[in-house]
Amino acid sequence: MIGLLIFPAFQLLDAAGPISVFEIGRRSKPTVSDVRVIALQAGPVRSSSGAEMLASGLPPPDALSTLIVAGGLGVPDASQCPATLAFVRAVAGHGARVASVCNGAYILAEAGLLDGRRATTHWSLTRDFSAKFPDVKMMPDQIFTRDGTVWTSGGVSAGIDLALAMIATDHGEDVAYEAARQLVIYYRRSGGQSQFSSLLELKSPNGRFSPLLSWVREHLHLPLTVDELSARAGMSARNFARAFSAELGTTPSKAVERLRVEVARERIQFSNDPIELIAQAAGFGDPERMRRAFIRIFGQPPQSLRRTARAWDDATATSFEGKAKSDLDEAGARVDTPRCSTSTATG
Repeated sequence: MIGLLIFPAFQLLDAAGPISVFEIGRRSKPTVSDVRVIALQAGPVRSSSGAEMLASGLPPPDALSTLIVAGGLGVPDASQCPATLAFVRAVAGHGARVASVCNGAYILAEAGLLDGRRATTHWSLTRDFSAKFPDVKMMPDQIFTRDGTVWTSGGVSAGIDLALAMIATDHGEDVAYEAARQLVIYYRRSGGQSQFSSLLELKSPNGRFSPLLSWVREHLHLPLTVDELSARAGMSARNFARAFSAELGTTPSKAVERLRVEVARERIQFSNDPIELIAQAAGFGDPERMRRAFIRIFGQPPQSLRRTARAWDDATATSFEGKAKSDLDEAGARVDTPRCSTSTATG
């Protein structure tokens, strides 16, 4: 049984998204586990939107094969609730898979389940999360992350990707594909796909360095030293580095690396260009430097991302072809088979 843990002021889609995925998945394969909405106290639980979900009380920890923790405005209180943390720890202690949606990762972190593990959360919370939990290997640019039996996902809709990935792991790609097809959603964003454009995330509200960042993304093949960037910004190198870091929360060199990694990843996943050519075009200079950047940011080298992307594309194409043929056969049968019989009377 899958337990989906909610609490006052939870985010409705964090819960409803995964619930719908497993429900639809179970229609095509009855062995997909049931989902039970659970809370500290049985009864209606009010979400941040005002809509309520009816929850059961907490089951015995060993009754769950998977626990998914929702996120939402109520996470700060839930993450400091001893009973909630004790339950999450107990479920994990019995060997169950434990996952979070969006900022529900804070609850897993407070329970000690993320120490030394790779994890992700909503992109806007990366800096705060990393400051509070320095022992967690934060993966700031991923849709979802799996580290052993602990899964975490990015903001809100990423819980749907998480649930589809779980179904694919447990029951096969075909079942996950069918669930996505019935839900009319993309099948399926890879865990390493970006939650959010690095360029947009780096832009600050006042836009002081926005023109420079846009120029950088179009000229990643250049060396892009701090001296060159500061000259384009019309500032001394020292003042530029200080102002850039203060405004954007990262150094110029790290910002350039993030943009290079984003551009390189897109070409790695969606083109057949050689790795060496991509590394040069993105400004890494050589594949080894790019490989180190990918491992640091994504936890895996470029070749692994490409293999994963191709495997999913092949699985999706195969499933699509099979489903399309089935749909055409069904359509043909409906055309060939009379829906009702009619007769014409003659006098």
